[in-house]
Parts: sequence; C-alpha cells; structure tokens
Amino acid sequence: MIAVLDLPDLSVAVAAAIGEPARGRMLHALMDGRALTATELAVEARVATSTASSHLARLERAGLIAQRAQGRHRYYRLASTSVAELLERLMGFAAEHGGLRTGPREPRLRRARICYDHLAGERGVALLERMRARNFVAELQLTVDGERWLGGLGIDAAALRGKPRPLIRSCLDWSERRDHLAGAVGAALLTRLLELRWARREPLGRALALSPRGEAFLTDLQ
Repeated sequence: MIAVLDLPDLSVAVAAAIGEPARGRMLHALMDGRALTATELAVEARVATSTASSHLARLERAGLIAQRAQGRHRYYRLASTSVAELLERLMGFAAEHGGLRTGPREPRLRRARICYDHLAGERGVALLERMRARNFVAELQLTVDGERWLGGLGIDAAALRGKPRPLIRSCLDWSERRDHLAGAVGAALLTRLLELRWARREPLGRALALSPRGEAFLTDLQ
C-alpha cells in the first residue's frame, strides 16, 4: 500500500487566489512594485472597499501579497520578486495558450514597463540581450567585464552579492515572449536609471518613460 503524505495542496490555493478576476486585477496593479492601500486596490479591482478586504485576505493567505501597517493605514504589496516573476510568466502563458492578446495594447507598456523592481518590455529584453553580446552576462552569471561595467555606473556588484537573491535571473517577458533581466542586478539597474533620471515612472500603471539619454544607454550600454 502506498502511503499518502498529508501535505497541503498549495497549488490549489494559489491558483484559486489568482484565478478570480478582481484579485487578478489587484495583483496586476501591484506589479509596478509600489505598495497600495485597500481603497486604492478596490478601485483597481472595481469592487467595494469592504469586498476588497476579503479578496486581500485571500491573497495574503496564499502567500501572494504582504501587508505593512504605517500610521492609520495598511499597505499591500507583492510578497516577493518570485511572485512578480510568476505573474509575468502566467500572463505570457495565458496570452500564448488562451487566445488572449500578446501583452498590453498600450505601446508605452510594450516598450518599457516595470516588472515589480526591474525593467520589462522591449527595452528590458534588449538590455539582457546587449549585456550578453557585450559579455557582461554569460550563462546567467555576471562576468568580470559585467562587474567592471556596473562599477562604472555606480553599482557595487560585491554589495549585491550580499543580498538574499540571485545576482542574475531571467524573467519571461509577457509581451516579448523572450527573457528580460531580473535578479539583484536587474533591480539595481532600474533603480540607477530612475536615480539618474534616464527613466521615470508614469503617474499611473507600470509604464516607464525613457529620456533620450536613457534610450541611448539601453541601446549602447555606455
């Protein structure tokens, strides 16, 4: 007789949490990495605030979001970069196999957008491809040339190694169906682009606006 292990079926809980349309809209709203209140997420999900609370509790139980109290408010964000990468992959899979559109209709989102804490879209895919072409990344490992290049941008690769996440990760892009750069290096590069004002967040949503200098940088990596 084969013993059956008494383990929780987490896949069912996660799939059920993601699969409800209002909760799906909430998760998508959190994909830009910012923390939002229950009221803001209710607007995004097109439900009443009281209803939003039960949806948020379900997402939190599934380990997809985390909350933080600050003053009188509670803020919600995705639980981890792994959750963001999972959602990006699921959006791509749904588009490919469910007869849905390939990525967002909005050209700005297709061109450059935030995937939680790193660059996605056409420019995010191009960034990883050019880093590979310049031998800054090889087989998802940061090379010596890559470390030197990051240092020239003011990014300390040694400090990134101390973070509890891989230096380099690939994330399958929703619209491009190719990998873009994630991991600690991907997050550091997006942060640096924003600090240098080579990129800026659009007021609403995940879209990024690139300055001429930012476009030039992503084209030549110089």
